Amino acid sequence: MAHYGYQRLSALDNTFLVIESPNALMHVAATGIFEAGSLAKPGGGIDIERVSAYVASRLHKIPRYRQRLAYIPVEQHPVWVDDERFNLHYHLRHTSLPRPGDERLLKRMVGRINSEELDRGKPLWEAWIIEGLAGGRFAMVTKVHHCMIDGVSGVDLLSILLSALPVTTIEEPVRWIPRPTPSPIRLLLDEAVQRVGAPMGLAARLLREPGAVLDELRDGLGALAETLGATLHVASATPLNQPIGSHRRFDWLAMDLAEIGAIRARLGGSLNDVVLAVVAGAIQRFLERRGVTVETLDFRAFVPVSMRNAGERNGLGNRVASWIVDLPIAERDPRKRLTRVTEATTRLKGSRQARGAEILTEVVDWTGSAVLSLAMRMAGRAVPYNLVVTNVPGPPAPLYLLGARMVEIYPMVPLFVNQGLGVALFSYAGRLHWGFNADWDVVPDLHDLVADTEASFAELHHAAATSKPAARGRRKRLRSNGSAILTDAR
Repeated sequence: MAHYGYQRLSALDNTFLVIESPNALMHVAATGIFEAGSLAKPGGGIDIERVSAYVASRLHKIPRYRQRLAYIPVEQHPVWVDDERFNLHYHLRHTSLPRPGDERLLKRMVGRINSEELDRGKPLWEAWIIEGLAGGRFAMVTKVHHCMIDGVSGVDLLSILLSALPVTTIEEPVRWIPRPTPSPIRLLLDEAVQRVGAPMGLAARLLREPGAVLDELRDGLGALAETLGATLHVASATPLNQPIGSHRRFDWLAMDLAEIGAIRARLGGSLNDVVLAVVAGAIQRFLERRGVTVETLDFRAFVPVSMRNAGERNGLGNRVASWIVDLPIAERDPRKRLTRVTEATTRLKGSRQARGAEILTEVVDWTGSAVLSLAMRMAGRAVPYNLVVTNVPGPPAPLYLLGARMVEIYPMVPLFVNQGLGVALFSYAGRLHWGFNADWDVVPDLHDLVADTEASFAELHHAAATSKPAARGRRKRLRSNGSAILTDAR
């Protein structure tokens, strides 16, 4: 009998497949900029053959990268199966900017790359090596469908593809033999067993531990009520919340983490509070330039929250929930703006919104993809938040692709229906890197928003420099409350 293997996607992973459309692609991405180092060819350019051999030698550590989607009959719930026709050269791509390429040309190319849909008939990832940058540098753009990873697991993948030291030797690739894909009948039978087994397992536990189960149910219903209450509140309409098309703009900037630490030391709050306060100030400037009266707006940010524990750090798939945070975009005083953000996130840390979102996905695991599809279509008609802001902690020390040092990395979060802007952040080697993903037509002035972000940060930094340091006890309390890791979908 043939040994087959597959893995069922969780309800949350499947969500990103269900809500994807030609105008709302659900891949996450990152653009790393590298010094050429030992990858520079004597005649110019990058040694793509060495890069290809190196990636091939690492693929056994990330088996999902050689798996494709298949579907359970009737319900059409997706599963991961080995791709018997896997071809690395399809996924690893090589191109060049007109030399000497500058950041403006690179940003334009990254926008085009991220406007293209991943092929669902193949493993859902691509890596683009883009040479031609001034100074002999090159970029690597990685695209991975959100159904495969979240932000934190995406960081773990970086640690597999990149290394803490320059590598000169390439190991022989581990031989890979794809497992046979299970037949449709096998998938259907396994699904039937899973559907019957889940409620039976709950019933058995209810008989063994009725008190504990009822307490968990009571707590879960309360968390679910908090989450649904937050999402039923519709945010104000803004110029950023328009129907989006299929074309993207991408822009970025970087800040010193030490300067953010100085703000926290003077004014308190977590790194994520500082980020949200800076975003609030930038949005205020941006909308007022568009002629919008910000005092009348209820502007809200969707902030993913990691639910991974230490033992799940290297896992693929998604383990994220979310907060919906009111941003004080009408507040003129940068100190008060940060204080209001910190108060809002402190309340959310004491709430059960994140747990409620996780319960929703657990319910969908029981009810199936049809219910999920209906829920996603209904949710798309409302606008419970105005933009996504996701912040992923990265490695503090430099990383290398073979002998090439990565000097910058800018993340990208996908755009949802009626969401013309997404902001993703990634800390790396003492810098906080901001990636701004926007619809080409909804935000033609994206570069102005990046400048607004810089101005908002400078304003907050100046306010902190002219303030007394935050009280020691309060700073410590905020640090302990700020321990949750914020991620996308990474």
